This record gives sequence, C-alpha cells and structure tokens, in this order.
Amino acid sequence: MGLNIKPLADRVLVEPAAAETTTASGIIIPDNAKEKPQKGTVVAVGNGTKDEPLTVKVGDTVLYGKYSGTELKFEGSDYLMMRESDILAII
Repeated sequence: MGLNIKPLADRVLVEPAAAETTTASGIIIPDNAKEKPQKGTVVAVGNGTKDEPLTVKVGDTVLYGKYSGTELKFEGSDYLMMRESDILAII
C-alpha cells in the first residue's frame, strides 16, 4: 500500500473494518442504524517515545475504544489516527 502518512511519536494509523450490513439471522441493517466498528488494521505506526517503544506493528488487527482516535479521510479511504494507549488489544 502506498500510503504517504507517517504518524509521529506514539500515534498509530488504523483502517477501520467495514461495518456489518446484515445480522447473524440475515436481517439487513440500514445505514443510519449501523454501529461504528471497533476493530481495524494498523496501516502505519510512529517511532514510539524514548521511554516506551510501540508494541503494535503494521498489519496487526486491533480492537479500540468506541470513541477513540480522530477520523481522517485520505485519498478516498477512511482512517483513524490514535495513540497506542487507545488500543485495547491485538487480535
């Protein structure tokens, strides 16, 4: 991926997973009722801080808080820029 965004310090750029369009039973969810995904893929990482190096790396699938990060739109794609401390788990 030719992404020209380089996060600084302990920040991480995450591409959110697509929102679910149907329920497990097959009911179609309308756009206004879809929940924001809380899972995504790390596409870029900063260098970390002097005291704490980053533990996530590019390609990791992560879980993050519902209201974590700042939403960005870059070259037609949606991303979230967040601190590594906003990431809850690597899956």
